[in-house]
Amino acid sequence: MSFEITVNGEPRTVEDTATLADLVSALGQPPQALATAVNGEFVPRGAREGVQLRAGDAVFTFQPITGG
Repeated sequence: MSFEITVNGEPRTVEDTATLADLVSALGQPPQALATAVNGEFVPRGAREGVQLRAGDAVFTFQPITGG
């Protein structure tokens, strides 16, 4: 089965077993190059595998900001 979420405001269908780590992998960008948030909550890289996506989730990916 699958369901719909939004990724950066665009609808996307994912499998019902998808984690945030699975989604980041499917986006085709190096995981270390992206920061992620689900429903407005920042999710650290190391926690993505434990975040089960649910129907209607709003996922945002962005470039981490570094510098001083």
